[in-house]
Amino acid sequence: MSELWARMTLKTYRLVGTVIYPFMGPFLAIRARNGKEDRSRRYERYGYPSVDKPVGPLVWFHAASVGESMAVIPLIERVDSLGINTIMTTGTVTSAEVVINRLPQRTFHQYVPLDLKPAVKRFVSHWRPDLAVFTESEVWPMTVLELSAWRIPQVLVNARMSDRSFDRWRGASKLANALFSNFSHVAAQSKVDAERFETLGAHPVSVSGNLKVDTDALPCDEEELAQLKIQIARRPTWIAASTHNGEEEVVAKDHKKLAARMPGFLTVLVPRHPDRGDDIAALLERRGLRVARRSLNQPLSDDINVYLGDTIGEMGLFLRLGSVVFIGKSMKAAGGQNPLEPAQTGTAILSGQHVHNFREAYSNLLRSGGARLVRDEENLAANLEYLLNNPTERGKMITAASQTVREMGGALERTVEVLDAYVFPLNVKRDLEGIN
Repeated sequence: MSELWARMTLKTYRLVGTVIYPFMGPFLAIRARNGKEDRSRRYERYGYPSVDKPVGPLVWFHAASVGESMAVIPLIERVDSLGINTIMTTGTVTSAEVVINRLPQRTFHQYVPLDLKPAVKRFVSHWRPDLAVFTESEVWPMTVLELSAWRIPQVLVNARMSDRSFDRWRGASKLANALFSNFSHVAAQSKVDAERFETLGAHPVSVSGNLKVDTDALPCDEEELAQLKIQIARRPTWIAASTHNGEEEVVAKDHKKLAARMPGFLTVLVPRHPDRGDDIAALLERRGLRVARRSLNQPLSDDINVYLGDTIGEMGLFLRLGSVVFIGKSMKAAGGQNPLEPAQTGTAILSGQHVHNFREAYSNLLRSGGARLVRDEENLAANLEYLLNNPTERGKMITAASQTVREMGGALERTVEVLDAYVFPLNVKRDLEGIN
């Protein structure tokens, strides 16, 4: 792809975005009806602010989903502790609901503007951040170019690049260079990620590690946990977490298989997308399983086969209900999900073999014996039965996973060092402007 073609592609992207901008209302309205947009704050997606910009320097943090949001909060707290204003944007209702009460008191929350020039321009012209910090793989063309036009430094932290994304960007190398070269710094999760960002035109690039390792274990309501554990009592229990379409069928089959040999066998099923709860409950019931849904506050009585965790922000609760977890998006859907959260909450980890989106974390866990990969539903059932019946082996896996997480630590400190180079000058700016 030539440089001319790259410029034309970006120009076309900008033009198309400007044309469709006036017609985004019905699209967002539909998403709001489906629970994917906050109806009362939809205007923020067009770049309209809900609060005034504070006086003084401002750092903008953006994270797409719950995991990324939780990982970046310590960085926000660090900047806030220096007396510098911060704003955080997220892209989903779920992430907004989870993080709003965990942000520093002075941090503003907004929904991220649509990556359309009118929305991004309105957002940037109002907030005028002195620094923009994005997480993982959040690279939006209009946002990157608009910030560059305003000469606002952009830093990508906890950066990762999946195999699929790298192949796509590499096939459009000039376009990739036109975007990634705008970043002032990329702090990558691994050496492989760093090499990929460098190949695509980012500079400088450093390896910081995974910020999610340095976050606290997912929180939970201790009273709710105690009540559920009383209801579960001594039943053999496992968790199927972050499942995707097709994997719930595997869970149902394995449950019936093991329940025939393990009296009282209980499955805690937590889909990646809780809004699929109705469909999943119907599937399980068609398979002859009795289901209790967390979203409906249904009790976990002795005759319940599957406890369906179809709520938002309670993964920390669900992960503490059993001692073995299967992590989804790894068998019927490819890429895997983050294994570090289960490792921090004390569970033996099983996963399908398609985990390339979290290659380094799984490599470390497999090397230490803190996780196992399974081939198919038969292999999953066999490993479940073995681990649930062998507390010594299960305990070894849990200990190994916890130790692996500790050894992977340090990403927060290394990322703070990267950001300090951009944040400390803001203190000088604040002092020169006489702002307390």
